[in-house]
Amino acid sequence: MSQPQAAVGASVARVDARLRVTGKAKYASDNNPDGVVHAVIVDSSVGRGRITGIDAGPALALPGVLTVISHLNAPKLPPVQSNGYPPGTPLRAFQDDKVRFFGQPVAVVVAKTLEVAQHAASLVQVSYDAERPSTDLRAAPPADNPETYARGDADRALSSADVKLDLTFQMARQHHNAMEPAGIVARWDGGKLTIWEKSQAVQYSGFSMAAEFGISPENVHVISPVVGGAFGNAFRTWVHSVIAAIAARQVQRPVKLVLTRRQLYFGIGYRPAYAYGLRMGSDRRGHLTAAVHDVNSETSTYETHLEDTLVPGRMLYSTPNVKQTHRSVPLDVNTPTWMRGPGYSTGAYPLESAMDELAHELGINPIELRLRNEPADDQSNGLPFSTRRLRECYTTGAHEFEWKRRNSRPGSTRDGDWYVGMGMAAGVYDTQRAASQASVRLSADGTALVQSGTSDMGPGTATSMTQVAADALGLTMRQVIFQLGDSTMPPAAGHFGSQTMASVGSAVQDGCDKLRKEAIALAVKDEGSALHGADPARVEVRGGRLYVTDDPARGETYQRLLSRNKRTCLEVLGSWAPPEGAARYSLYAYAATFAEVAVHARLGLVRVRRMLGVYDAGRIISPALADSQALGAMIGGLGAALLEHTVTDHRDGRIVNANFADYLVPSHADIPDIRAIYLADGEDLVADPIGVKGLGEIVCIGVTPAISNAVFNATGRRIRQLPITPELLL
Repeated sequence: MSQPQAAVGASVARVDARLRVTGKAKYASDNNPDGVVHAVIVDSSVGRGRITGIDAGPALALPGVLTVISHLNAPKLPPVQSNGYPPGTPLRAFQDDKVRFFGQPVAVVVAKTLEVAQHAASLVQVSYDAERPSTDLRAAPPADNPETYARGDADRALSSADVKLDLTFQMARQHHNAMEPAGIVARWDGGKLTIWEKSQAVQYSGFSMAAEFGISPENVHVISPVVGGAFGNAFRTWVHSVIAAIAARQVQRPVKLVLTRRQLYFGIGYRPAYAYGLRMGSDRRGHLTAAVHDVNSETSTYETHLEDTLVPGRMLYSTPNVKQTHRSVPLDVNTPTWMRGPGYSTGAYPLESAMDELAHELGINPIELRLRNEPADDQSNGLPFSTRRLRECYTTGAHEFEWKRRNSRPGSTRDGDWYVGMGMAAGVYDTQRAASQASVRLSADGTALVQSGTSDMGPGTATSMTQVAADALGLTMRQVIFQLGDSTMPPAAGHFGSQTMASVGSAVQDGCDKLRKEAIALAVKDEGSALHGADPARVEVRGGRLYVTDDPARGETYQRLLSRNKRTCLEVLGSWAPPEGAARYSLYAYAATFAEVAVHARLGLVRVRRMLGVYDAGRIISPALADSQALGAMIGGLGAALLEHTVTDHRDGRIVNANFADYLVPSHADIPDIRAIYLADGEDLVADPIGVKGLGEIVCIGVTPAISNAVFNATGRRIRQLPITPELLL
């Protein structure tokens, strides 16, 4: 058996904290291999059309400029082969003269210094045959291949419902704006490519680059041990990475390419804008009878992006009749991508706003309305829930937030010039898992090295994996080193979809369990060991010492065991994968979010005074890291609710607020009182061997409707548009 837990469940310091706060943790663009040169992209200044000419002469005349690459002289890339997921980039680099969106890369300058490359890029003259782009979600026709879902007869049930709502919601596009911009250093060694890239999934990056260049994935080495935030936009490979590799091959030197903050707005993906229609019906006691969801979301003309936006509406509440349609609207924009809580966060806003509106219409407490519509099982597939403690989230949150103080009459509570209100919302996110491996090596000095080809964009993967490994091996955390972010390491789940802890953590647990048992087996067979002849089932390990459970004096250390047996190390490969075959359970994490806001009576300013999140998220490996996830997500949700809005000039497709001065993001100071609670004893062993559900996404689901519902309670104004800006409240 393993020793009693010591690290898992403790609020420990991050193992890489010193590296990060001292600036010694290297981002992709901090790498400088010998001979590295710099690349700067020339962006399209039109939103649609064709390139009619490129004059690179003035740029090439500058001392230090090595080349200018465009569709006129770029190598023809082979057809993309689907040798992995995702299968290549959404946009091929310099393969034709077509302009598909404003800011599309149309050329790249490579020079010996960054300053020269920047100046040379400004000298490249590009002429176009421009057309007016289509960039307005509200004015463009949707594609004819919608995602649909139906059960019962929603239209008929809605027509006969006692209470009916017919609501329309608008949600603005949002950009990730992580601390580290997208960047890459690319180097060719013959037919092998090495890239230092900002990536949430190093193996997927390798597959993508291999697909782009028609080479084997084994010939692509991806290195990304540190990621300075991503929230989804570094999950896939974007066209700038391919451009860097093309340039490196042409100049036969390593090439560094880092997007500017402005270029991030059209060089990589974003959370798409949505138009969401929701019709809902209930009886007079608040039992839902029907719901019809009609959703449009933006995508590019060259790729379809659809998220799981409809899932909350089909399984969060007991609703016998549901009809859903989600249509993508092709626009002259770059392709959207996943952003924290993808789909679910978007789908929760209209659903939870409608539930609050229905509660007000019926004169029922919003929590009581949700309790009346708790399902016995997952009505979307008939499966039982592995765990579902949403009721406890409601009751715990109501008590801790003092929900009873909420005045049910909107606009009735004031604090000087401020209207004060409370709101709440539920959240749900699926428990994703993927096959993963981890190598574990115990050295003769009693330290362990654990490696897995996963990533860490900031939440603390290395720390939580070290905690799991330390307990499983019976070592202290200082005796364990966990390494990640290298495609040559054992393949593992990427860092997205809240799947890392469940997937990689289970592989780490498996590998460390195997190694501990191997060491015990070696000891009990070793005539020189104090454990010789002992029952392996009665041997534990703690502090690096193996001992008999009911005779602790009888034992020895890993070091002595390996030294005596002339072993430099013990090494095993741990692995775990979700069970194959049809699903037997519905796997989700749940949240209840509570918010109190103040709205200025004359200025329309909204201030979030306090917020609480209560989560049914399985076993919590590291409370400190969990808090980091939850508090950051709630602050991010505030940004979506009140601040974040990508503004497009529809005349040419230009993003007019592509900078930190005009694209507003929140800070910790925007919420003076913020707290998270995780339901205890909630491990989900159906989901995975270590009982976790994943936390990174669920903590942001439900934040925007909780704030929006609080604004209604404060003012009596129902705003069905995000973000909620002051002018909407005046």
